[in-house]
Amino acid sequence: MKRLVVEEIEKLPAYIPGKPIEEVQREFGIADVVKLASNENPLGPSPKAITAITSSLSNLNRYPDSGGYYLKEKLAAKRNVTMENIILGNGSDEVLQMIVRTFLSPGEEVIMGTPTFAFYEIIVGAARGRAVLVPLKNFTYDLALMSEKVTPATKIVIITNPNSPTGTMIGKRDFDGFLNAIPDDMIVVVDEAYAEYVQSNDFPDTRSYLNAGKNMIILRTFSKIYGLAGLRIGYGISSGKLISYLEKTREPFNTSSLAQAGALAALDDEEHVEKTRRNNQEGLRYLYAELGRLGLEYLPTEANFFLVNVKRDCQRVHRALLGEGVIIRPMDSYGLNDYIRVTVGLPEENKRFIQTLEKVINKRVQGFKDSRVQGNAE
Repeated sequence: MKRLVVEEIEKLPAYIPGKPIEEVQREFGIADVVKLASNENPLGPSPKAITAITSSLSNLNRYPDSGGYYLKEKLAAKRNVTMENIILGNGSDEVLQMIVRTFLSPGEEVIMGTPTFAFYEIIVGAARGRAVLVPLKNFTYDLALMSEKVTPATKIVIITNPNSPTGTMIGKRDFDGFLNAIPDDMIVVVDEAYAEYVQSNDFPDTRSYLNAGKNMIILRTFSKIYGLAGLRIGYGISSGKLISYLEKTREPFNTSSLAQAGALAALDDEEHVEKTRRNNQEGLRYLYAELGRLGLEYLPTEANFFLVNVKRDCQRVHRALLGEGVIIRPMDSYGLNDYIRVTVGLPEENKRFIQTLEKVINKRVQGFKDSRVQGNAE
């Protein structure tokens, strides 16, 4: 009897997203739920984007511009590249899928850090490639070790900067050293989903590497600082040659007319972007201070989320917080059993998280008991 599903797909883990607000409301019967799990923009989308999307509703009977001409034109001007250097995707995840589908042959290797965005490994496995996982060093990409893992079978390296779920950043000097250490015939994918949040002056200008002729593809998204996660739109920047290959495997009409209209308007709303950055920085200062007061360690971040060491089983903390209407991301699936990931929210959401977390760690939430803290085995 023929196998229904190919063996490599059968073995793949499913990607587990953060719980949606509606699910928690149904499961726990709580109307007022705070979601700090998926690194979304708590301010919502740009008002200009909402206006543009609303104005586009009457044209939903028409297919979108498959090439996204006007969005590419504006992105090219913003990023100081040409339109031929840009490809649009249904989220930056789809651009990564195009990259793997276009350039990776079965059995070839893709080097990536671990822990990092879990979907990378799934995409590579689905393409019958081999994911080479390199442990982080001090919660940051170990570029020296990654360069040592390069073999003749290595085709692609994926680097997330800043990294998710750790929020840590690779500086320019380390990035330069890595690029000089690896062969020129490899493709380096740099996922910069959170680049707009970075405060450090040491953040690498990846576009300069493209100008130097490196085989690099830069991924960006409108899901994070632009607040358009529900529209699923992102893009890649690379050489005209690599983009031309990706265009051959791009699905026709892969970005909707509403997504293109919203992204086009969001690019013009610098006020909204700056307001989002301010909210993020003020929120981090508050959260850092409060966690210090609670005696909990955290990992400083260059993104809009960060890791907290809750010093106990993160799944138990996660469930206790859910019961109080606060959604965060437990990190046990990333091998960080004592850590949770928290997205910076609005001031009132940050305050509620801290108040609820304090109740949980002091065991003032009904039904919460941590087996390791209590000394009980399960």
